[in-house]
Amino acid sequence: MKTLAIPSFLLALTMLLAGCEKDNYEPPKSTLTGRVVYQNQPIGVRSNGVQLELWQRGYQLFTKIPVYVDQDGSFSASLFDGDYQLVRLRGNGPWVDNTDTIKVQVRGTATVEVPVQPYYVVKNEMIQKSGNAVTATAKIDPVVTSRAIERVTLYLGSTTIVDANNNAGTHNLTGTALADLSKTLSFSVTVPASLANKEYAFARIGVKTVGVAEMLYSPVQKVALK
Repeated sequence: MKTLAIPSFLLALTMLLAGCEKDNYEPPKSTLTGRVVYQNQPIGVRSNGVQLELWQRGYQLFTKIPVYVDQDGSFSASLFDGDYQLVRLRGNGPWVDNTDTIKVQVRGTATVEVPVQPYYVVKNEMIQKSGNAVTATAKIDPVVTSRAIERVTLYLGSTTIVDANNNAGTHNLTGTALADLSKTLSFSVTVPASLANKEYAFARIGVKTVGVAEMLYSPVQKVALK
């Protein structure tokens, strides 16, 4: 029996064409957008600190699609048309765990709201410059009291990304300062040297729950410094 030898350059060409064919798969063109909400209002979180997961059954490779939540509670993902299951991860948000799946049908575009139940929410926040400081007031409303409140913090930053990991100054309230949440809380952060020559700063208030890694935040506010 004769063995047919394939010249090496033809073999290399075949492999190259096969690789190009794999690389030329159409990318996903559909878009899923949404918000994480409580009482129809978006929940503020740390930028890219909270993650959701999408799963799609019916394929040989059954794997998760991570979806990161922006600091204003919104998210988006580029997908192929299909039926998906959206999952809220355990221990990955400033809210009560809920791992029930949400069915999502994507056909071109789709929008979904992901309801959550936070432990505490920030309300009636007012942030402004006063003298050489940025001051703030806010109310903290308990929603689920199964976990105690740990601290409430005013964060001041130079960009619109402001949170526990991205800031230029903070003022923490803990302990007895949080003993009566029916009272309005007050904060003050001296404008740091890094912001002294800037026209604006950005600020928001975060609340930390005992035993919960991520904080819940108020919307970012732009504060005039001059």
